Amino acid sequence: MIGFLPEVLEVGGQDIPINADFRNILTIFEAYNDPELTDQEKVYVSLKLLYAGPIPYFHTQEAYEKAVWFMSGGDSIPMSKPEEVKTIDWKQDEGMIMPAVSKTLGVPDVRGIPYLHWWSFLGAFGEIGEGLFSTVVDLRQKKAKGKKLSKAEAEFWNKNKSLCKIVTAEEQAEIDETEAFLKTLV
Repeated sequence: MIGFLPEVLEVGGQDIPINADFRNILTIFEAYNDPELTDQEKVYVSLKLLYAGPIPYFHTQEAYEKAVWFMSGGDSIPMSKPEEVKTIDWKQDEGMIMPAVSKTLGVPDVRGIPYLHWWSFLGAFGEIGEGLFSTVVDLRQKKAKGKKLSKAEAEFWNKNKSLCKIVTAEEQAEIDETEAFLKTLV
């Protein structure tokens, strides 16, 4: 339906209210990226955080499918279509994404808005134009496709590796372990 921002999802013939604020969905995505959670735990977290009301007992699968539909922006395409290389990390890129979305929406900082529907956030995210985030994602995509970076792009990448390179869960675990060890030396 055109112009519709769902605040409820129909599951098992019942309308169940949802927590549709963008921060809630980003929290769910954070759980999806947590290597310590099992797939079953990730599904549980997503259902628990998204639905504000009880889910009919025998309709958990339907509730999850509707949740995926909602988090995908109403697309029937699966949310986790396989990517060869990850080019966006919601948590790592937050410092670039939020200013870009804020600029698109014309607000000082989107995080200061008391409520913003996930689909409105997604719409603004999709309209991000030129800027730091676009540059970084473009470079990540080029590297993922094996394309050669120009001299200026390679220089930018090398000077801004902490922004440009997505840290894997394994790399983050090594970083955390090193930082913990260094703290013991102080």
